[in-house]
Amino acid sequence: MTGRDLAHAALEAAKAKAKERGVPPGHRRRVASSGQNPRRRRWSGPGADARDPQPLGRLVSRLVSDRGWNESVSGARVFAQWARLVGEDVAEHAQPVALKDGELTVRASSTAWATQLRLLQGKLLAKIAAGVGNGVVKRMRIQGPMAPSWRKGPRHVSGRGPRDTYG
Repeated sequence: MTGRDLAHAALEAAKAKAKERGVPPGHRRRVASSGQNPRRRRWSGPGADARDPQPLGRLVSRLVSDRGWNESVSGARVFAQWARLVGEDVAEHAQPVALKDGELTVRASSTAWATQLRLLQGKLLAKIAAGVGNGVVKRMRIQGPMAPSWRKGPRHVSGRGPRDTYG
């Protein structure tokens, strides 16, 4: 057999094998280089793509939801947006102190404002829920102003102390 006959026999064998697979003769399959999908483009192009730069807010919100920080971030929004949520006049006389298990502790500037906040508690809860979402703040605990402590040091004597000499 000559080289020409060998090439002709190899060509016929390849055509027969292609016919068995159902691939038309002369059609070449594209082989992906370095294991990549041949249909995948290697450039971004003018349209939107997942590899394009993303806005920071979208990335942060995805990070917050992936890590399960939604509840903590919603609670922080109550503190950050307090004046906008409850109104300037209320925010001037009351400050949020703590938020734990849906209970918001608010400290009023005077006992009169503490009483007023207790009367407005339902409306304040509705305003907060409209601003940051339902279920973030379920209850409010209103505290009056903190009185000065007369207890100094680690040891003290029970009783009225220095106030009993006031007259």
